[in-house]
Amino acid sequence: MSATAVDTVVLVETAPAKLNLALHVRARRADGYHALETLFAFARDGDVVTLAPAERDRFTVTGPFAAAIDDDADNLVVRALAAFRAAFGGDERYVITLDKRLPVASGIGGGSADAAATLRSLARRHGVAQDDARLDAVARALGADVPACLLGRAALGTGRGDDLVPITGVGDCPALLVNPLEKVSTAAVFARWDGVDRGGIGEGDTLARALAGRNDLQPAAEAVAPAVRDLLGVLRDQEGVTLTRMSGSGATCFALFDAVATRDRAARAIAIQQPAWWQLATTVA
Repeated sequence: MSATAVDTVVLVETAPAKLNLALHVRARRADGYHALETLFAFARDGDVVTLAPAERDRFTVTGPFAAAIDDDADNLVVRALAAFRAAFGGDERYVITLDKRLPVASGIGGGSADAAATLRSLARRHGVAQDDARLDAVARALGADVPACLLGRAALGTGRGDDLVPITGVGDCPALLVNPLEKVSTAAVFARWDGVDRGGIGEGDTLARALAGRNDLQPAAEAVAPAVRDLLGVLRDQEGVTLTRMSGSGATCFALFDAVATRDRAARAIAIQQPAWWQLATTVA
């Protein structure tokens, strides 16, 4: 790329929190993954990735959860940059800043969302279409949740969760995400799954399918982090709740509400009851 005005453009991309409205585990696969059916949805808020041209590559982390993130070559943001270059070429250098606003190891996308936001920024920068098959291949190689986070909209995920069919979402539904600030190992939770196939996700509109569904990893997560059970109980007790569920492998749980007012009352009540818990009042599309 020639040294033009465009070289100074700074790109800012939100890495929204990923929610599993339902997560059905169907089987263990020979490759070490699990066969899943899941309803993905995304909050309007999350981490923020900033991409700026520079003379040399540099990765920095800011935000309330910065201390939990390694700023080294193993970070998914750094790996996303390297993988994009390998697929599309180019020798431009960047300063990438990750504003880490979401708790880590929490079932809401985390590094996958950050990697996807990095890929979207690089694609914008280099004129690569988001539906480019090479970009999807890069996302799949980075992790099972990265393609869904790259898509960034409601979808039915099958296979490892990376075979995606876009669906109608829940329409900017008020939501409250809460985490007891316990790190939960995804590997540990999947290892405790009982191996029982309780069936797939049913038909209907997205909210109806979610309400009829479940998170098959919840019992395992509760064994690893008992606070998950307490948290779900607190959410269910709130006024105006239409759905409560643990997301992913935990420990973040969420509630969908009938109105912004009831969501905000719940947020205030929970903050008083459990001031150490992390919360995010948002909307889910």
